[in-house]
This record gives sequence, C-alpha cells and structure tokens, in this order.
Amino acid sequence: MNREIQLIKRPEAAPSHEHLKVVETEQPEPRQGEALVKLLYVSVDPYMRGRMSDAESYIAPFQLNEPMEGGVVAEVVQSKDDSLNQGDIVTAMLPWREYALVKADSVRKVDPSLGPVTTSLGILGMPGLTAYFGLMDIGQPQKGETLVVSGAAGAVGSTVVQIGKIVGCHVVGIAGSDEKTSYLMNELGVDKVINYKKENMADALANACPDGVDVYFDNVGGDISDRVYPLLNKYARIAQCGAIASYNVPNDQGPRMQMHLIKSSALIKGFTVGDYQTRFNEGFNYLSKWLKEGKLTYEETVQEGFETIPDAFFGLFEGKNIGKQLVKVSEPSSN
Repeated sequence: MNREIQLIKRPEAAPSHEHLKVVETEQPEPRQGEALVKLLYVSVDPYMRGRMSDAESYIAPFQLNEPMEGGVVAEVVQSKDDSLNQGDIVTAMLPWREYALVKADSVRKVDPSLGPVTTSLGILGMPGLTAYFGLMDIGQPQKGETLVVSGAAGAVGSTVVQIGKIVGCHVVGIAGSDEKTSYLMNELGVDKVINYKKENMADALANACPDGVDVYFDNVGGDISDRVYPLLNKYARIAQCGAIASYNVPNDQGPRMQMHLIKSSALIKGFTVGDYQTRFNEGFNYLSKWLKEGKLTYEETVQEGFETIPDAFFGLFEGKNIGKQLVKVSEPSSN
C-alpha cells in the first residue's frame, strides 16, 4: 500500500490535525515515459498555509480530499524512461505521497558532490534562491549599510543574514528564542540579535540600528514590521518575502506604513522565488560557490516518519525549527 496526506478541511485559523488525514492508496505502476520514485525527504514551508485556503493567490490552492504537495527529495525505484535510472536521486514538487509517478521533465537530478542531498531543499534550493534574489535584487545591499532580517533563524532568513555579512552589511537578526538568537550570533556572525518575545521591539531596534535601517528583509510582517518602518533611512529597500504573523489571523490589521514609506522615499516590493525562474542558475552558482568557500553554512531541523509531516508543518507557526524544516521519510535503497 501507499500512503498520502490529504487536505480534508480548510482551516480558518491555525491548521491542525482536523484539516489533514493520512489515507492509504494503491502503489502506482509506471507507464512508458514515467518513473516511480519513493520519497526520502519532504520540505514543509510557511507558504503552504496559503494554499490550504481557497482564496485567489499567486499559486493555485490545494484541493480538498487531494494530497498536499511540496518540495521533496526522492529516489527512482523503477523507471520506464531512458533518462531516469533506478537509484537516481531527484528533487521535484510532488504530492505528500510515499511513492509517486514522475516524468523526467518534472524532476531535477541531485548532484551529491555539491553537498548532502537535503541541501537541494534548503540552501541550494528554494529557500536559498529566495534569500539570494530577495536580498540582492530587491534589497541591493551595500557595504556599511544596516540590514534587518525578521524570521532570521529560518531557512530563508538564516541565508539572508549570511549573504548580508558577505557583502559587508551591519546585520540585525530578529528571532523568537534564546536558542535562535544564540545561533544567529555565535554560528552565523550576526552583529546584533533581538528576541522579539522578550524585548521591547521599539527600544531594541533603536539600539541595534543607531544609524537607521537601509534594507529590511521581511519574512514575518505583523507587529515586528510595524516597529521597523519608523527607522527606515532615505531610499531604504524592503524585500517583502513572507508574512507568517498574519497567515493564521483572519482580517489581520495593524498600523499604517504609508507615511513612513513616503517620508523615507523607500521602496517595498513583494516577491516569490518563481519571479526569478529564468535566473535560477545565477543564484545557484553564487550559493554553491559561497558554500564551497565556507562563507555559507546551514542548519536543518529533521523529523522522522511520513506520519510526522503534519506536525512538522504545524510547528513552523510555533517557531519550533532552526534553519530548514524537513521530514525524513525513508532511506535510499543503496543504504
């Protein structure tokens, strides 16, 4: 049998087990031009919360009584496609299903020589590319400028702060636990860290950013961002990557940002990594180069077991992970 995790009810607030269900299905057989893959690792990401709703967005919603889907690393276990061989490790967007059918043009082979295969879901995958393009294309950081990053200990944020240090910024990271702020300062070399759950944000930001804020990479939104806007310098740039503080809060509202943007002549631009699809090779080349040179590092939070995927996903909204949140589903057959 083959298990999959289906969306059975759309959440109005925080998602829970009442919204997802593990369902047994038959294991499929590949036809000509297809391959059967088994999941090794599954990525869970905050943007998936938006797809659980049926509101119009930049990506289609998940369908009820159909499996959720996301980035995975998988192994080819049976192939009827000449370009995919048994034992190949691939990455793709696939359903939360233990075994799935794929075509060669829907997957990318993973080169293990570049690092552990899980990096294709993290620093050498969607989170790393999101960090690179959001910061370098929208933020356009310059040496000596102040960069503030919310959600700084997550998969995207932890890459942003490191790229900020590479280009010579004064980097301020915001996170929600002492463990995370310690990681940011001691492991990633962030100049100033703020625990938003313990500190007065207005005072902490003023102390951490005595020269104001030139670049703000925002993964969180909400009250944290409301405290950053008054510190924006002239011609500041804001890369709006996420708004996890609002994902589970219907009709969320807060202070108005317009006057701060006008006063500072600041640029704010929302984006998704898909906006840069034609430039992925550029980002991948920089990220892999920095990783090889030891200028970038990464952290992973890994749970084990297919049935734990929902809990790993729910944990994102409680800030339980440091770095990339993954679920290990199975071992490669070669092991």
